Amino acid sequence: GPSCSSFPLRDSTQRQGAVRSAAMKITFCCTDTKAEPWLQGLAVALPGAEISVWQPGAPQADYAVVWAPPQQFMDEQAGLKALFNIGAGVDALLKLRLPPQALVVRLDDAGMAVQMAEYVCHAVIRHFREFDGYEADMAAGRWGYRKPRLRSDFPVGVMGLGVLGERVARALAQFDFPINGYSRTPKAIDGVRAFTGAEQFNDFLVASRVLVNLLPLTPETANVMNQDTLGRLQPGAYVINVARGAHLVEEDLLALIDSGHVAGATLDVFRSEPLPAGHAFWNHPRITITPHTSARTLRDESIAQIARKMAALERGEAVAGIVNPARGY
Repeated sequence: GPSCSSFPLRDSTQRQGAVRSAAMKITFCCTDTKAEPWLQGLAVALPGAEISVWQPGAPQADYAVVWAPPQQFMDEQAGLKALFNIGAGVDALLKLRLPPQALVVRLDDAGMAVQMAEYVCHAVIRHFREFDGYEADMAAGRWGYRKPRLRSDFPVGVMGLGVLGERVARALAQFDFPINGYSRTPKAIDGVRAFTGAEQFNDFLVASRVLVNLLPLTPETANVMNQDTLGRLQPGAYVINVARGAHLVEEDLLALIDSGHVAGATLDVFRSEPLPAGHAFWNHPRITITPHTSARTLRDESIAQIARKMAALERGEAVAGIVNPARGY
């Protein structure tokens, strides 16, 4: 891993406003993430804090910035007040035994919602307008038109209406598609037909032809896109998965595409990442894949948000984005 870097900044005679953060100790433990820019950004945002990369045996910290940390980190950092996750999903974190009193705090948005809206709108419009077909025609030297399709025939179901899902639903509504939204608890969004809870899940599926998955991954939502649920979508369905690979039963999707019930899919997340060589998705003519890039963490926005929340917690204030471990998000 990266070598331990420490940024003890200024002395304790700094201005009054930063005195509270003078003794704040922050540890950084993010797998596959270049540490230096995060450390430097946090050091600028939190003058007086001690910020270092975690190594086994490191002293106790007050706060941690994490992505896919090992269990050893949790066991050694038993005194943490809060863990700040630098990605949108906290499913990997919640599989670990966490310090008992530590809050788990996720990013509210940090520039991810607009990226997700771009990605999903692009995928929906590309399918609806048959741009993939035109691309194939151009590559083959064919000049041909396709009959315009009706938006009313392509109701889009957005499954999961958190920060990202709501932004996606609002963006899609701008293009005059009928929009259905599904959430565990009631949500009211302009231009979106709401479906709530297990009792309305089937109605949501039956009302949708395009399915966009933005659910958090929990034991209840694993494998939620399967032969049964995808089979309830309207004929000629299209599937867009931008949440987690474990939401989708891959063989079931392939079987439904082969049967003709599902027209195709755009997939950004997979059960195994990177997608293994030889996987059926790589060369499937009806499946578009991208390498888990639909909404990337924007470092500067994330650092600013995390620093604000740490300072607020130090002052005893409430912060947004606290995860309920029992619920999984």
